[in-house]
Amino acid sequence: MGDRRNPTATGLHDPVLDELGTEIASGELPAGHVLTLDGIQERFGVSRTVARETMRILESMGLVRSRRRVGITVRPIADWNVFDPKVIWWRLAGPGRGAQLRTLTELRIAVEPLAAGAAARAATVAQRSRVVELAGTLRRLGEAGELTEFMERDVEFHALLLQASGNEMFGALSDVVAAVLRGRTQLGLMPHKPVPQALDLHEAVAHAVAAGRSADAEHSMRELLVEVRSAMLPG
Repeated sequence: MGDRRNPTATGLHDPVLDELGTEIASGELPAGHVLTLDGIQERFGVSRTVARETMRILESMGLVRSRRRVGITVRPIADWNVFDPKVIWWRLAGPGRGAQLRTLTELRIAVEPLAAGAAARAATVAQRSRVVELAGTLRRLGEAGELTEFMERDVEFHALLLQASGNEMFGALSDVVAAVLRGRTQLGLMPHKPVPQALDLHEAVAHAVAAGRSADAEHSMRELLVEVRSAMLPG
């Protein structure tokens, strides 16, 4: 990590942003808590420009609100941009991880089966070929326990289906799904090897999409995500 006190370092607000974002997302800085630019400068040893840019980014995410003569106030979760990948990461990294995994998985169960079914109808020839290729790669990587590369190909697999659905609103959720898939691996929430059922279901989805079997694609994706929910949220 770069020196927070070096005013010429690039991305200097990043460590400050991550620390404050994590504290807000975890509830350590609760709704109503007031921050000041002076306080941020003193705590982190950064310039006023860095402190102001950090607050601007947090405000764009809905985590804080800046008002003259009041200060910078932490906002309640109902005001947050909960689809922002950084907000997702901060929540996954904190004590509210279980609740964030539950809500994200419920969102995926609501959206991704429909997207897979739509992809079976709307995907291009190249997309149909690529999704089958990715499913085979996921099996190879999963059985070898190569989790980092598995995660990246899994992100590509799910993003491809969302985008191939032809529904731009589904496609816009690609970054959300990527954030939770990466978070599961980077936070140690994945098993050493994906279970065989999950690998089978990835292939079932892929082959159904490639063959244009919409109902089968939707069913297999729902089964896959139910398996994911069971693995992450036992009981």
